[in-house]
Amino acid sequence: MAMSSSVSAAIRNYLVQSRDVIQRALDDPAFAATLAAIADRVAGALAAGRKLLLAGNGGSAGDAQHLAGEFLSRFNYDRAPLAAVALTTDSSVLTAIGNDYGYERVFERQVLGLGQPGDVLIAISTSGRSRNVLAAIAAARRRGLFVVGFTGQHGGEMAAACDLCLCAPAADTPLVQQLHITAGHILCGLVETRLCPQEDGANSGAAGKD
Repeated sequence: MAMSSSVSAAIRNYLVQSRDVIQRALDDPAFAATLAAIADRVAGALAAGRKLLLAGNGGSAGDAQHLAGEFLSRFNYDRAPLAAVALTTDSSVLTAIGNDYGYERVFERQVLGLGQPGDVLIAISTSGRSRNVLAAIAAARRRGLFVVGFTGQHGGEMAAACDLCLCAPAADTPLVQQLHITAGHILCGLVETRLCPQEDGANSGAAGKD
């Protein structure tokens, strides 16, 4: 079936926008430096027996779960599991806290109950203004967790509240989310390589991954 010129233009326009966001990240030394610092801190925490907690809403909840899966299972190759918990997956916990305390506290209560000093919270919000994510950040700071933020170009309230905050150079939510998962994959790869270096000749393929 022939594709209309308007559909073709819409597809091309979105791909160009996606390319441009990646290019802006490539051209910003602070973006790479922040991501490297995050990887260093995450690897250090995991090496010390601590864990990652991840939280976000909507698509960012999907990213939190995606990254937790990459850490716990594998990213590029077989290795020991790395401790990561997405705070977005337990419907009984989420609905109990939401019903008893309000939706703004669904992540805060989990951080207070599960977080320990030295753990790392990865808080994801494209706007940097999600109230439940900000509440989780505040709880994490009180509990002695190291706080990493993933947000958009303006940072919202998150930028000042986090120990390290990675700001995607985009304002549109879908484009921010695309760069977040790209940065998350880079983070997984850096941590995996540092903590579980692959033996020479070991299988580096993606067998067993979706």
